[in-house]
Amino acid sequence: MIPVITDYYDQATFDRLKAFADTRDTPLLVVDTATVSRQYDELVGAFPYGNVYYAVKANPAVEILSLLRDKGSNFDIASIYELDKVMALGVGPERISYGNTIKKSRDIRYFYDKGVRMFATDSEADLRNIAKAAPGSRVYVRILTEGTQTADWPLSRKFGCQSDMALDLLIMARALGLEPYGVSFHVGSQQRDIGTWDAAIAKVKVIFERLREEDGIELKMINMGGGFPANYIAKTNELSTYAEEITRYLHEDFGDDLPEIILEPGRSLISNAGILVSEVVLISRKSRTGLNRWVFTDVGLFQGLIETLGEAIKFPVWTDKKGELEECVLAGPTCDSADIMYEDYKYPLPLNLSIGDRLYWFSTGAYTTSYSSVEFNGFPPLQAYYI
Repeated sequence: MIPVITDYYDQATFDRLKAFADTRDTPLLVVDTATVSRQYDELVGAFPYGNVYYAVKANPAVEILSLLRDKGSNFDIASIYELDKVMALGVGPERISYGNTIKKSRDIRYFYDKGVRMFATDSEADLRNIAKAAPGSRVYVRILTEGTQTADWPLSRKFGCQSDMALDLLIMARALGLEPYGVSFHVGSQQRDIGTWDAAIAKVKVIFERLREEDGIELKMINMGGGFPANYIAKTNELSTYAEEITRYLHEDFGDDLPEIILEPGRSLISNAGILVSEVVLISRKSRTGLNRWVFTDVGLFQGLIETLGEAIKFPVWTDKKGELEECVLAGPTCDSADIMYEDYKYPLPLNLSIGDRLYWFSTGAYTTSYSSVEFNGFPPLQAYYI
């Protein structure tokens, strides 16, 4: 079915975003900053004991960074380029964490020279680089977690280490003159199973207890990463439900005296604020008896929809055309056969949909502009507007 607008936006917000977009050429992304502000407030209200570190990679627009800076957010940074961008806006190093576990030694030093003193790690080689390039800094070790089957965009194979290695690294950190500060995990982006936080927090508890009892190391922080969902086709719980359950898990394992809790939201803050608008370039069938139309749009995997790779993230797609629906394959405009967004999961679109009509992709504020290619097939990066 064509999505119901009010399941994703209040009608006035949608009308305003659509009116703005309809005066401009496609493809483009338009983001409602008031929605971002409201969702930040909701997150802080749901986790009053937590410190928010916005994951800049989700959407690094100056308009978003400035808004969150003014609201008191901290920032999870993954590169020297993100660091320069955030600090140019007046954000101090005490509000920054270098959250990437894969980094050059000279980049670690760059962060250190800028005043950053908190670094993520998950390997001995990286830890030794931190000790040399950022002496005396706080380090937190990222552990592997389960939940890859229930997250739409899993993140745990490339990042993190087993708990026994995390113990070794935190002990080594002290020996290298660093401060073993805490443990981090990420249950996977767009995580729909709240129970995965329970299992991850239980792992963290074991690490805290073993280091305190056997090695005299008192860890002070848990970084729970992101994972809170946006509003796509698949149904998820409300943020308040996530918060209630996660808070219960924390208190069950750590009692009333919680360590510092860090959250690294990205998708959940930004996605629901955006609408990506594309134009239908071509409609065809692959044979005279083909049951499904192919609908080609002027936006695809390489212009901002890379999260449709493997049909992982299923964005709601809306059109103002009405009438009988037929399931379609949705594909992008480039000369790459991988540039197909949805072929197995076919989208129902009106039979009277025509070349030149517009498609509105809901909940696309995050991981669209930041994934858009620079010049594949000559197509420019996705244009974005913040209103």
